[in-house]
Formats: sequence, C-alpha cells, structure tokens
Amino acid sequence: MSQNIMERADKVLAATYKRFPIVFTRGKAATLWDIEGCAYTDFVAGIAVCNLGHAHPRISEALAMQADALFHVSNLYYTVPQVELASWLVENSFADRVFFCNSGAEANEAAIKLARRYFYEKGENRRFKIIAMEKSFHGRTMAALSATGQEKIRQGFEPVLEGFDFVLFNDIKALQKKIDPSTCAVLMEPVQGEGGVRCADFKYLEAVRKICDKTGTLLIFDEIQTGIGRTGKFFAYEHFGIEPDIMTLAKALANGLPIGAMLAKEDVAAAFGPGSHASTFGGSPIVTAAAIEVIKELTEKKIVERCLSLGEYFKERLLWLKNRHEIILDVRGIGLLLGMKLSIRGESIVKACMEKGFLINCIQDDILRFIPPLIIEKIEIDALIKCLDEIL
Repeated sequence: MSQNIMERADKVLAATYKRFPIVFTRGKAATLWDIEGCAYTDFVAGIAVCNLGHAHPRISEALAMQADALFHVSNLYYTVPQVELASWLVENSFADRVFFCNSGAEANEAAIKLARRYFYEKGENRRFKIIAMEKSFHGRTMAALSATGQEKIRQGFEPVLEGFDFVLFNDIKALQKKIDPSTCAVLMEPVQGEGGVRCADFKYLEAVRKICDKTGTLLIFDEIQTGIGRTGKFFAYEHFGIEPDIMTLAKALANGLPIGAMLAKEDVAAAFGPGSHASTFGGSPIVTAAAIEVIKELTEKKIVERCLSLGEYFKERLLWLKNRHEIILDVRGIGLLLGMKLSIRGESIVKACMEKGFLINCIQDDILRFIPPLIIEKIEIDALIKCLDEIL
C-alpha cells in the first residue's frame, strides 16, 4: 500500500525533498505509525515543530471548537484568538508588538523589512545592510536565503539580494570589523540549528548586544527553532541575560499548524504603519486558537522546565555514547536541541535507526540532530541510546 502512495507522490509532487520511504498515517505523543502499522519513536518532531507531540487532545479540541465558530476573516478586522495570543507573547517577552504570518521564512522577511524600514523612517536611508552569521539558516524565500550563511542554500538562485554580509559565528572581532555606518541590523540564531547545533557563547552575545547599542544597530534573533521552550526556556535569549530588538518565531508555536510571528520593541515596530506590510492568512483565528492552547499546556504543565532537566539527562546519555565510540567527536546543544558530531557521514545511521523504529535527523552531513517532542520520556531516550549503541 505504501509503495503505491509513494509512486503516486513521485509523479505529482515537486521533487524538492529527498523523502524517506515511509507513509505516516497517525501519531500519538512521541510515536508515529506508518500505513502498514509499524511504530516509530519520533526524535525529529516535524523538525522541532511538534513540541507537544502528535494529536494532542487539548489542541484537537481547541481546533474543533474554533472550526465550528470561525475559520478566517481578513486582518482588516479584529479576532479574539489573535489578540489573546499577541497579548501573551508581549506580556511574556521583551516585545511590545507582534506581527503574525504563516512561516519562519515569512517572519524573517518581516524582520528584514522592519529593520530597513526603521532606518528609512528615521531618514537614514544608507543604513540598509544586515550582518548575518556563517552557517546560519533563515529560510527559503529570496530575502531569507540571501541572509542564510550557507552556499548550498543560495546555489542556483544567484544573484541573491544585496545588502547582506556574513561573519563567523561566536567571533566578536569579526563582527566589530564588519559593522560600519551602512549596517542596520545583526541577524542571528542564539543556537544555530541547521548549521550544526552550535550554541552562542554567553560572553559573545553579551558583547554583540553592547556593540549594537553603541552603534545604534538593531539586534534580530531568529528563534524559529529555539523558541517555544525548545532550549529549556520559553525563548532562548532568556538564557543569556540580554534582549533583542526584534525576534522571529514559527515552528512549534502552533504545534504543526502554519504560523509565524515577528516580535519587536515599540520604537522599532512603529516603523510598520498601515500598508507597509501584510499577510492574508497571518494570525487566522483557527491557527491562533491552537497556539494559545500550546502555550497554556507548556506553561501549566511546566513542560518547558522539564525540557531543561530532560535535555541534561539526554546529553549525559549521548556523552556516555561518546566515551564508547571513537567516531563520535562532539556532543553539544541545550535543552532538547542536541547534536552529535561524527567522523563519518550520518545518513547510514539515520537509516539504520529508522529500520529499528526510531526517527532521527542528520544535518551538515556528519551531525546527528535530536529534536524530539518536549514530552518525550526517559524510557524512550534510553531506548534510542541502546539502539545507537548497537548500530555504532
């Protein structure tokens, strides 16, 4: 049965993904089942999206209730779920304003546009360049890929958009040399996810904030992967004792429904007036209703705090593996965003895990990434460690 589905898919879908030969039909918590009924423990979570796992009853109920009331109206009007979600985000972050869209790439587009518009409104038209980090990932739209510090992402789409410079991540001297009077913003991920699960140093981020303050440059944090509890804080910037001027969210905000958000401080957000930016579907009632329940569940059940301690446990088990297997070069990450660098390519290990009923992810060819639902259990982590130990 799955073969038929895959053959049909390969005839009609754009070939933009190298898909694994599995057809999933249902999920529950951290388990997925394919069309043949085989079970898999999920350590990918839709690429850090399903923080509450699959088919969460609270979200399903909220969706059903909202679907029975109102799916969509234009952003020319107010809706209750959108206002409630924006209010929570503002009350629990550095930000004063929220712009809703449908994806992480769109959120980053909004952040890029806002940074440039901010200086335009101030009469500083020559401040338009954005400094991003090498090995960063910010999305697939033209502006987002132009801001992405990976050549393989930009390849074939040249000429990319002008106005983006790149410096080494965690290198404050490189940033100091690059900032000049044309720089409007520094764009970075507190933890580079697609770039190899590389964490910013505490002192580095502190210095970045000081440089931005000194030069009047905006600091943009891409928290599309790190936000919504993934690192053991609701937002990753909370680990570092500093605040950005603009922050982008997406992925886990609605546990699988398409949503993005761009948050900003009042003086910066003021540059977006009526007609300056928009999104037809951004912040629709049905998606924001789901996101509200995601936030409530994460906070009421203290799942974010649990993520931090569980991440420490998971990391200890990965370090145990490292002591047993020479091909493991490094274990890094925070919370339940963890990476294990190998001396070999990781694709074969991903496939071997899949054959044993575990879904994991490989990035940058040689780094195994573990981004399970935040509700993953220790027994499931231990089972994966046993599986990896046998494979290695």
